[in-house]
Amino acid sequence: MSDLPKTRSGRRTRPVAVAEAIKDWVVEKGLQPGDRLPGEAELIRRFEMSKGTIREAMRLLQAQGLVVTKTGPGGGSFVGEVGRERAQSLLANYFYFQSVSIDDIYAVRIALEPAMAASLAGKLTEAQLDELRGITAAYSEPAQDAEEERAQHVNSLIFHARLAEFSDNAVMAFIIGFLAQILTDLTVYNRLYAEPNHELWREGLGHQLSLIEALRDGAAGAAEGIMREHMEMARRLMQDQEAVVMKRFIAE
Repeated sequence: MSDLPKTRSGRRTRPVAVAEAIKDWVVEKGLQPGDRLPGEAELIRRFEMSKGTIREAMRLLQAQGLVVTKTGPGGGSFVGEVGRERAQSLLANYFYFQSVSIDDIYAVRIALEPAMAASLAGKLTEAQLDELRGITAAYSEPAQDAEEERAQHVNSLIFHARLAEFSDNAVMAFIIGFLAQILTDLTVYNRLYAEPNHELWREGLGHQLSLIEALRDGAAGAAEGIMREHMEMARRLMQDQEAVVMKRFIAE
């Protein structure tokens, strides 16, 4: 326990260190979600820490979703599995007070999503392609008011998150899904949907439908080009939308 992590003030944080040690031990032992963890007394002996420190470490792991506690017969502490949505939500907390712009998000999306689209060309099942078509059906007509515009923005981002989930690259899928989520939040919080943007709807839907066909045909180059064009267009129009909204707030 000599390499204990420290707080910004330099003080050692034993519960955090023990929580990290428990995670390391779980990996070393090859434990899987649902496997039982040692009881409190054994953890105290194993990590040579007080009852209070062990309990606080376990609370930290529970908050992270890495430990699940069950009561009653057969109860105890078990290895938990952090789902994608929970992991993305936890990561989003870091960006809550950061100054994240539309351009920041699209810079990363442009770097990742065209390559992801190319990698999926010819690999999706007909059921997966039909699912993507079904998502686009939610915004097959232009929005008539702000509420409908908001729903269309959200659904169009679900298209990208779902497409990423079809990838075998779990890291890429997670990052793209996360970017779609924070872009959804940014769009809603900043009320970028306050005015229907029919140009964004028309070009965006056209790109997505063309992308589905390229993916079906196994045309990797076309899929990559369509996605890149789609990302560039969306960034430009979203920035324009953001500028209009900010101008309205200043005028008010």
